[in-house]
Amino acid sequence: MQLIDTHVHLNFDAFQTDLEAVRSRWQQAGVVHLVHSCVEPSEFGSIQALAHRFPELSFAVGLHPLDAAQWTDKTAEEIKFLACSDSKVVAIGETGLDFYKAKDYEQQLRVFESQLEIASELNLPVIIHCRDAASEVRRVLQKWKELKGESVRGVMHCWGGTPTETEWFQELGFYISFSGTVTFKNAKQIQESVAMVRSDRLLVETDCPFLAPVPKRGERRNEPAYVHYVAEQVARLRGETLEVIASLTTQNACKLFGLAL
Repeated sequence: MQLIDTHVHLNFDAFQTDLEAVRSRWQQAGVVHLVHSCVEPSEFGSIQALAHRFPELSFAVGLHPLDAAQWTDKTAEEIKFLACSDSKVVAIGETGLDFYKAKDYEQQLRVFESQLEIASELNLPVIIHCRDAASEVRRVLQKWKELKGESVRGVMHCWGGTPTETEWFQELGFYISFSGTVTFKNAKQIQESVAMVRSDRLLVETDCPFLAPVPKRGERRNEPAYVHYVAEQVARLRGETLEVIASLTTQNACKLFGLAL
């Protein structure tokens, strides 16, 4: 059985002392590939180094919506340069909108649309962070489709939306990725969304070091091996076997990110 963790942050300080042991555990858990997301350009060097240290690690480059104030013309150039010069870059992001923690709506929108432009130009998928902003993200993506005549490819990562919102993004061709939140007792709308996602749009992730799943929720650090628990819960909610979910999500990740296992 093979699993792909489609969203990790292994360059964070939480992993600096024992990353080789963390890797050993993800290998033992059947995690055969990982996609490392990016928060801001200062991370580019450290993420790229990890991707070349671990053959099973691909990565994305982008600017998180909560750091939208950092965006400059140079940021766009840096993203493009690294995405074009390193074959291990498989996506742009994470980008998107976060209206839960920040109110700089217009700046976030400008930065989001700029990264959609880069992704479209380079024919790469986008990794979208969306919190308290589903309607606006949908509006931006619909507007993009109308102007360009085609949808941007990508994934709604660490998805926490309602079934209705889930359907919005499926209609736009997006993949839906679930994290450890799907295992939380009170995450009813997320669990309902899991049950209705199309099989060819389903992904799993940890978003580590955040959001450790049950039964590891009490731990201070999440890690890629725990994507196994996410997949198990997804299987339970969909009335399918773990093996089926592992196979589906691995195939979907390979298709979206252009991975060859």
